[in-house]
Amino acid sequence: MKEKERITCPQCGAIITGYRNPVPTVDIIIEQGGGVVLILRRNEPRQWAIPGGFCDYGESLEQGAVREAREETSLEVELIEQFHTYSDPRRDRRKHTITTVYIARAIGGTFQAQDDAQDIGVFTEADLPPELAFDHDQILKDYFLYKKTGERRGL
Repeated sequence: MKEKERITCPQCGAIITGYRNPVPTVDIIIEQGGGVVLILRRNEPRQWAIPGGFCDYGESLEQGAVREAREETSLEVELIEQFHTYSDPRRDRRKHTITTVYIARAIGGTFQAQDDAQDIGVFTEADLPPELAFDHDQILKDYFLYKKTGERRGL
């Protein structure tokens, strides 16, 4: 169902129809020392999360993933593969987002919490924080299954 909004132009009185569309985002599973890099978000929801964020106008998903990884973790990353796309309209309570998740590895450097991140750490499947932001618990469950079996969820 397309959600439409009708707005009246204040200058000419014309009716303008605007459409609300999902917003593209990226998440980057950065493999590091047998675990994955997670950030503690500085903004709501203030929970541990996979590094990522909104794509900027004019950049590809891949460029957005590399930029977001650098902005939040200070790491330069090499994208290994596109993992999966998650589109449940309820995945982010702020707005309807569609995320494309990449698997990446750091190419040098030391990670440090920056930008939207207030803390950073490396976690294994056994020691993940109990509550993760958005649908990141499901994403990581799917990722760890894929690493063990090669099976991709829903494909």
